[in-house]
Amino acid sequence: MADRLQFSEREALDFHSHGRPGKIEIIASKPMATQRDLALAYSPGVAIPVKAIAADPSTAYDYTAKGNLVAVISNGTAILGLGNLGALASKPVMEGKAVLFKRFADVDSIDLELATEDVDRFIDAVELMEPSFGGINLEDIKAPECFVIEQTLRERMNIPVFHDDQHGTAIISAAGLINACYLTGRELKDVRIVVNGAGAASISCTELAKALGVRDVILCDSKGVIYEGRTEGMNQWKSAHAAKTDARTLAEAIKGADVFYGLSVAGALTREMVKSMAPKPIIFAMANPDPEILPEDALAAAPDAIIATGRSDYPNQVNNVLGFPFIFRGALDVRATTINEEMKLAAAHALAALARQQVHEDVAAAYGVAHKFGPDYIIPAPFDPRLIETIPPAVAQAAMDTGVAQKPIEDMDAYRERMRERLNPTTAVLASAYEQARARPKRVLFAEGEEEVVLRAAIAFKEGGYGIPVLVGVDDTKDLLAKLGADPAGFELHNARHSPLVPKMVEILYDKLKRKGFMRRDVERMVNRDRNVFGALLVALGEADVMVTGVTRPFRSSLIEVMRVVDSAPGHTPFGIHLMVGRNHSVFLADTTVNERPSAEQLADIAQQTAAVARRMGQEPRVAFLSYSTFGNPPGKWLDNVRAAVAELDKRGVEFEYEGEMAADVALNPAHKKNYPFSRLSGPANVLVMPGLQSANISAKLLRELGGERMIGPMLINMEHSVQIAAMTSSAGDLMTLAVLAAAGIAR
Repeated sequence: MADRLQFSEREALDFHSHGRPGKIEIIASKPMATQRDLALAYSPGVAIPVKAIAADPSTAYDYTAKGNLVAVISNGTAILGLGNLGALASKPVMEGKAVLFKRFADVDSIDLELATEDVDRFIDAVELMEPSFGGINLEDIKAPECFVIEQTLRERMNIPVFHDDQHGTAIISAAGLINACYLTGRELKDVRIVVNGAGAASISCTELAKALGVRDVILCDSKGVIYEGRTEGMNQWKSAHAAKTDARTLAEAIKGADVFYGLSVAGALTREMVKSMAPKPIIFAMANPDPEILPEDALAAAPDAIIATGRSDYPNQVNNVLGFPFIFRGALDVRATTINEEMKLAAAHALAALARQQVHEDVAAAYGVAHKFGPDYIIPAPFDPRLIETIPPAVAQAAMDTGVAQKPIEDMDAYRERMRERLNPTTAVLASAYEQARARPKRVLFAEGEEEVVLRAAIAFKEGGYGIPVLVGVDDTKDLLAKLGADPAGFELHNARHSPLVPKMVEILYDKLKRKGFMRRDVERMVNRDRNVFGALLVALGEADVMVTGVTRPFRSSLIEVMRVVDSAPGHTPFGIHLMVGRNHSVFLADTTVNERPSAEQLADIAQQTAAVARRMGQEPRVAFLSYSTFGNPPGKWLDNVRAAVAELDKRGVEFEYEGEMAADVALNPAHKKNYPFSRLSGPANVLVMPGLQSANISAKLLRELGGERMIGPMLINMEHSVQIAAMTSSAGDLMTLAVLAAAGIAR
């Protein structure tokens, strides 16, 4: 089993403090450049929608952000597994929740921390904010107060109120239970579940399991079985699930049980208890950070068990991010007045059905969904791009069916299509690349090991569990690592001054360059003094799988040095790609780094290989060969190569859309389509092949500095060994991204 994701306190604090403190900001969704813009946004233009809303309150959903705005609210009385640390300490968690809403379902969210443990004051404060929000997500509020707060707010408010600590875990575990019972041939009405833990999540899991049709559930807390007649440590929520049983301990209750739900503490379930369960036991050990029993221990006791945990490093992660963003998405889109039991059940069934769907090979490769439905895959992966087109429609339909939808969806197929277009699938690939790197760790060589930004990237790469960092450094590199808080003993360091590999390197490189104008002493000097040559030779000798360099010298200088050692991939043209990642789109620019004036054949090859990268990044490629001219207007002498490249792809019979020559606005703006109805592109281009290095490099750097969106790259493609040359201004995060994309096999 892989180690859990690791990072240092320093990295976590740096992440939250770097640049703009915190994780969220508010940006205007309308232009604010001119005085007229401001007049429309505020006075006097704002008076018009004010009057409209006063006349018809429902129009607030049309003229304000209310319909896509959720408040994440906590008083900090049950923060993660840390306990009652107060409202202010909960703010990083609530900001994080807001980020997840946006990232996974494009729901805008704002965090609100209320400094009170008084239930009535908390309820009153939240109730008064109903005009501001389309929904309320309660978070990290201790039991039993959370039950009172949620129930009262649901009764008083006419917008969805959802305590995710309760219902999120319940919905995801219910989906897993449906599929685990399917695989083991059980009927839900016949299974017996033992639930260990009697907090908010445990009781919600119990209630939803019963709503699924489970009739036999025994609930346990720290004092043992909750049975009929027990008085010690009871409350109304526990009493509602008191069982008629002679069992008094978890060990007694678990005998013969089909299912174990654990929402308690590490080690609560022993191997002996697992052995006493029914054949093919179903175990949901969901305590965090450490489960009630480790999967390897459970499998040692029952090799036929199906196991889920709350951890990402084991199969079947019960992860709330599979639920709350998409549930609110569906609820908001029909303006639901509540999130009821039927909507929660619809989400659970939709999740279960998604896990049973066959994953196309391309999707599996792109998103790291490597498993097919079975004991190790009963719950979808968190980065499965199909979640947004599956869960919100199911929730919305349930809201409509139960009469709580104020704005029913008329065309559900069109709604699913809008959901598909709402998010950028590349972001899911970028996220899953980190998981792929952790699952198959590679040795990544960082060639500039005396630079602080490089060392920070290497430290983060190691602490994240993405692979083994190999440093080309100097005598002081270990001291530099120690100053940054890392243990130098955990890093492999190579220094040409002391490396026993140098004589072999000289022989290899001299044999390669001796007929290209280099004398032996030239080669010796390069190996001993040039970190890029030395690093590339380490990769060529198998001492590392990937090389990352570039922050100490211009790209072209680094490329020349690397290519003295590493050839291009046989039959291919090396080139560079910059990737611009927006909220709901990605654009690939090539060739931005290598070929000054590519031939038609090279342009065709660049287009074909960039299309392959786009597919690996979750995009269906639409290639535009760019020019100052659009289909011959204006004419010019530099168009022949581009036209010949299009003809070359015609001959190759490639399986993606391509067109050219065309200007950039024609390639990207759908409004131009009417002027060129013969264009073979079905939508805006997402792969832009530039006619030459000058235009490509200028475009990429302008977009990096002015575009306002995330720019990744350059990514060096079509090299015999995986080498990435970063921009000189790269941050540690940029270097990490290149290293992970190369290690995961996406940039190659």
